[in-house]
Amino acid sequence: MDIYRYDESFRKGGYHRIAGLDEAGRGPLAGPVVASAVVLPSGKRIKGLRDSKKVPEKERESLFMDVLCCCIDVGVGIVDAGTIDRINILNATKLAMQRAVEDLSGEADLLLIDALQLPSMDNKQVSLIKGESKSASIAAASIIAKVVRDGIMRQYDGVYPEYGFGKHKGYSTREHMEKIILHGPCPIHRKSFEKVLSLELPFGEEK
Repeated sequence: MDIYRYDESFRKGGYHRIAGLDEAGRGPLAGPVVASAVVLPSGKRIKGLRDSKKVPEKERESLFMDVLCCCIDVGVGIVDAGTIDRINILNATKLAMQRAVEDLSGEADLLLIDALQLPSMDNKQVSLIKGESKSASIAAASIIAKVVRDGIMRQYDGVYPEYGFGKHKGYSTREHMEKIILHGPCPIHRKSFEKVLSLELPFGEEK
């Protein structure tokens, strides 16, 4: 599938500042949820751009720089674990996306959002299931959000080295769950998440 074709169809319809939105970190047991909004230029392609989950880490970091160099505008929104516990992960994800849109230097006339709607935003919106595989701007946002969040988790690895956040990034791997059992949850764990509360198997891997 040509992921640029979807965005171009909206440009032909009169939308010029199209912001793709995606998030990273809905599933982990620790750390923030991070969202990004990216506005790409018309007619320019980024080699290898695709869903961040399908991109190896080193290539993601290269694509991250390519997106930053190519894009017209980029915004990032971050919601911490405490807020996730207070308002739940779905609302926290929407809040992170809203903050990412608000972080743009200019207003977007269309938001292409991976699988969600943002009722709090007045912008024209289109929700697209598996949008990171269908829209270039959403794919670009997925790269930005993922690399930013991974960087945050590596920083937390230095603060809480006993949990191995630099390796698993807070996802519910067996190693991570064993560390929670051994040490108990730390301040960045999402204490409202059932796996953190119950410490029950089975263990999941990163999605």
